[in-house]
Amino acid sequence: MLGLRSEDASLACRCIGLSAGGVALYLTALALVAGAARAEAPNAIPPFASADFGWQSNLEDWEDPPPGSGHGPMKNDPAYPFMNNAEGTRAGTGATKRITNTKDPVLKPWAAARIQATNDEILQGVRDIPFTAQARCYPGGVPGQLLWPFEPVFFIQTPKIVYMIWQRDHLVRRIHLTDKHSEHVTPSWFGESIGHYENGDTLVVDTIGLSTRVSYIDNFRTPHTEKLHAVERFTIEPSGKGMRALVRVEDPDTFNAPLTMTRRWFKTAGPMVETVCAENNYDFAGQNLFPQPEAKKPVV
Repeated sequence: MLGLRSEDASLACRCIGLSAGGVALYLTALALVAGAARAEAPNAIPPFASADFGWQSNLEDWEDPPPGSGHGPMKNDPAYPFMNNAEGTRAGTGATKRITNTKDPVLKPWAAARIQATNDEILQGVRDIPFTAQARCYPGGVPGQLLWPFEPVFFIQTPKIVYMIWQRDHLVRRIHLTDKHSEHVTPSWFGESIGHYENGDTLVVDTIGLSTRVSYIDNFRTPHTEKLHAVERFTIEPSGKGMRALVRVEDPDTFNAPLTMTRRWFKTAGPMVETVCAENNYDFAGQNLFPQPEAKKPVV
């Protein structure tokens, strides 16, 4: 009934015996109900979570943000064009390697030098394949973990905590639904994330306290310091079939300006399955891959 035109509503009212005054009252009631529904929507909790579906992306890099958002994600050095596996297959040339643009003025000198050192490892053949967290079984950090492709991430939403659980290696990130960070935060893989819902379709997440150990904001091996501050806005698309994230990172010791990046996932049906990352994940081809994490003794 909320979608009726006024003439349709008038006809409906006459059919049930309402007067002209009753029609006006009825239409007023409709407006009040519609207004109440719109007022309630911003306080609604968007349905990110389900045991029957997850959110998956088949891309491995950040996408550009909307126009006017400032500096976007880091990119490949123009002298070394990059093509991922899918693009390389279509072109018939095979994939190329990520050689990061260290001349980007957004980088502080130490960060550019750090990235260039990893570029040189690839260009000089020291390592055949650049480091990526998902390939070597390390947590991806924040926001880098969002780039894990080809397997879904699942959500669990509780009144106090939102859990993000990646199917690959079942890594868990916790987002505390509170408005204030702890007074003292010990740096860790995923830092301390706090969040809140907005507009009935968005989860806003604020993260600090991120460890720098083998931690990059992207697959271009862009480093950061412990001053990294990330704000992510996860939004369910109107169709309900997709989810987007708008991510802004600031680190005054690494970047001369904030970086803003986007990411999109599609809804994929099915429950979470077991995927163990480190099982038989060795350097079989002798490519001098970055060592994967290993425990020196069994954990009991």
